[in-house]
Amino acid sequence: MLPRLKAGIFVRALIRRAEVAGAQAYIARMGSEEAGAVILKIARLDGTCTVLNQARRGSEGDLVWMKALGDSASDAAAEAYFEKQIKFDPDLWIVEIEDRESRAFVDEPIV
Repeated sequence: MLPRLKAGIFVRALIRRAEVAGAQAYIARMGSEEAGAVILKIARLDGTCTVLNQARRGSEGDLVWMKALGDSASDAAAEAYFEKQIKFDPDLWIVEIEDRESRAFVDEPIV
């Protein structure tokens, strides 16, 4: 298994990747620079979004992104989910990507 990239570096690279592709992205909540988990909110700009959570799967522990609230959720449902997750992990990062095409800009599989 490859060493994990620091959360802060990953987040800044993700935001840059989204912006280069013409989307807007920003840090909605800053977590631990070293090892905080990352949640992505992909806002479609119509009041709906997809929320992606990092997860590990398989014996190798490969990184994947899971749809935490299904394919589509309201912004209010996403905010309620974030509040619950922050209680479990105060080091959590939340990155919001505003993209009508609903692109996540991650290389790992989305399941």
